[in-house]
Amino acid sequence: MKKDTHPDYHMIKVQMTDGTVFETRSTWGKEGDTMQLDIDPLAHPAWTGGRGQMLDSGGQVARFNKRFGGLTLGKK
Repeated sequence: MKKDTHPDYHMIKVQMTDGTVFETRSTWGKEGDTMQLDIDPLAHPAWTGGRGQMLDSGGQVARFNKRFGGLTLGKK
């Protein structure tokens, strides 16, 4: 096996958005560096199940209602 083909794998600290810190092994940074996360599973709606809101500033929904607003599905 060739030497020096793999990156340095060392211990770093990861700081979550709520301030908690844990240690893990990584190739990021140098030994003992701290990675500060902007988005993590504790805060991001994709992991926490937060509500997604569709905001429409008079675009697609207004066009749809303009084109198809008079249609009904039942009998008159």
